[in-house]
Parts: sequence; C-alpha cells; structure tokens
Amino acid sequence: MGSGDATSPVRAVVFDYGGVLTTSSRAALQSWMERESIRPETFSAALKEWLSRNAPPGTPIHRLETGELSPEDFNRTLAQRLRTVDGSPVAPEGLLQRMFAQLHSEPAMLDLVRVLRENGVRTALLSNSWGNDYPWDLLDGLFDPAVISAEVQLRKPDPRIYRLVLDQLDLPAAQTVFVDDGAPNVEAAERLGMRAVLHTSAAETRARFAELVPGVVQQGKEF
Repeated sequence: MGSGDATSPVRAVVFDYGGVLTTSSRAALQSWMERESIRPETFSAALKEWLSRNAPPGTPIHRLETGELSPEDFNRTLAQRLRTVDGSPVAPEGLLQRMFAQLHSEPAMLDLVRVLRENGVRTALLSNSWGNDYPWDLLDGLFDPAVISAEVQLRKPDPRIYRLVLDQLDLPAAQTVFVDDGAPNVEAAERLGMRAVLHTSAAETRARFAELVPGVVQQGKEF
C-alpha cells in the first residue's frame, strides 16, 4: 500500500488499462516474440533504452504515449531495432497490433470495476496509450473520467496526468486508489498522496480491495 491516508474513505479508484484490465502485457509480448521468432535481446534493449527509469525524456515510446509520434512511425522506428533469430528484419506494418494480438480483457477485473460502481465507488481510467484500440463497447459506462495519454499529451508517471484525473474526479488524492502494473507509475501516485495497488494478478488485487473497501464484502457483494 502507498503513502495515502488510510483513514480516508475510498471514494474513487483509478485503473490502468493494459496489464490491469487485460491479461498480462508481458505474456502477450512473449507470445508475439515467439510467433515471429524475434530475438528477445533486441526488443529488451529497445525497452531499456526507451522506457526504463533512466530513459531520457522524449524517447520513441514517450512520444508514442503522448501522441507526438504516430503508431505508424513508431512501428518503423521499433522495427529497425528488431531482428529475428535468423537475422531477418521485422516487418513494420501493423507491428503494434501484432505485438498485442494476445492481449485480452480480464473479466475478473472488469467485474471488480462493476462491483465498486454498484457500491457507490467512482471509477476512472488512466492509460498510457501505445496506439491502442480500446474496446469502448466493453468499457462504455464503466469509467468517468477516462484519461488517455495520447489525447491529453501527458503520460504516467508525470504527476500532471494524475492531477488531471483528480481534478476531473473533484476529489483529494487521499480519497482515491490507483491501480497499475508498473512500479514507477504506482510510486508517482503515492508521492501525490494517493493510495496505490501494484497489480500482479486479478486474484491479489481483488483480495486487496476486500481490505480497502470492506463495505462491499459486508454487503454480501462477491468479487
């Protein structure tokens, strides 16, 4: 749990999308590399350079997430960094879609969102977009607000994007919980005074919410 005031009531929960409301991003990427015989070290090197804690501002991933770099341009940039096991280049066309082809919605987490809303806890979405096609037909009505990094030109863990969500919720940080599968994003939320849950599995996060919002369980609502 984070540094937020544990005595304040939980009035809203802010969820990440990929890897939280979906199946594992790591597993989806591993499946993609296996299908296309990508040399894992070529992808890992790009991630380390572009997304690690020590990555300089303005990397291709940063610019993709803030909408400054189109998915098509990112595909070309990343494809240049990748190689298959036989040394062949990787086709850039549709690369992001292929990378996340095995990323699917996680019913247990969507059920958690619904249970929270049914019990008067507001829910918001805060997602760093990688050119994602969000399944709004499935997500419609579950989040108010929904803040997508490319639409607001800000990305986690920039504190400004968390403040934007808090302003739209019109709630203090201490009355909100943030759920993300990225430790730097969770730590940024904690520094702002939000309570935070580092998501590792649906079962563990749902169990954590049984502690955070005990009234849901006391009312007989099942996760």
